[in-house]
Amino acid sequence: MPGGDYRSTLNDKPARSRMNWSEQISIRLAAVILLLVSTASHSAPKEDIDENTPQTSNNQPGGKPMTMWTSVTVSVADLGEALALWSGLFGLEVLAEKVGEDKDLAGAWGLEASEIRRQALLATPGMNSGMLHLVEFDQPGQAIRDNAQAFDLVPKNLDIYVRDMPTQVAALKAAGQTFRNENYSEVTAPDGTVFRELHMPSHDAINIVLLEVLGKELPFTPQGFAGVGPLICIIADAKTERAFWADVMELEILADNILEGPEIEKMIGLPPGSALDVSIWGAEGESMGQMEIINYRGTKGSNLFPTAVPKQRGILYVTYEVNDLTAFTKKLKTISKPGQSD
Repeated sequence: MPGGDYRSTLNDKPARSRMNWSEQISIRLAAVILLLVSTASHSAPKEDIDENTPQTSNNQPGGKPMTMWTSVTVSVADLGEALALWSGLFGLEVLAEKVGEDKDLAGAWGLEASEIRRQALLATPGMNSGMLHLVEFDQPGQAIRDNAQAFDLVPKNLDIYVRDMPTQVAALKAAGQTFRNENYSEVTAPDGTVFRELHMPSHDAINIVLLEVLGKELPFTPQGFAGVGPLICIIADAKTERAFWADVMELEILADNILEGPEIEKMIGLPPGSALDVSIWGAEGESMGQMEIINYRGTKGSNLFPTAVPKQRGILYVTYEVNDLTAFTKKLKTISKPGQSD
């Protein structure tokens, strides 16, 4: 519906006014480039950029800096089942629902409008970032992470903040949810951050990570959850990825740690002697919509990024707002190296 407001057409479901759906689609087109360029390690370090090529800054006068992603798109086999988890158990607010064809979104993905069956947009109440865009296709494909190893290269985890991990885990177990490990892990990162973490395999082979950062205040739902916080991508080349998020996306690095040891190996499911090179990108003070990139040391995973496309099931795309989409897309093309792969 070009020019129309997506949320105003959705089964009489009230929703907040943010931007019209056509604008969301335009931004999503850029997001397709962002995810595929960065996570497939097609981006070039800053020193490889032609110094004579004009570069557009996201922090240009009159514009706003890029900070956090606004929404992540997850393809599901059964929207009702997914909503029962994200809205029913976690308490995320359903901002919009749509049943039926979506010509604009299908066009952005190179699909027929009839191939999109249902959609929903959810968020932590009051938050404009870290939103979750669920899409059900007419004939959903294979789950991207079916039979994946913990260290395969892929958009892997959706982190959900938790208030009082022991209480919430008990409630989720009572509701029939299962976890990778019986008990959560508590870890102190080298930068002093203390966090609790427990992995929860879920619908469509996605991995949800329950995360409690001790001492951190967040806008939790009445059920005690908030998200989506970090989106975790497993990558092969930490140096190249860091150059992309720092020099191209111009995001702040919020955390930069090497995590290792038996507790880490148990928490994630890694072989002995492995380690994680972890960096988190976004904006200081913004807990939702962060990007977390992980390079596993001591392992070699398969590259599953080429399979993360519609209509496969799982994490597909992430959406960032940019001040000037045309200029930013041009900037991306000047520094990408099509055809290069891990």
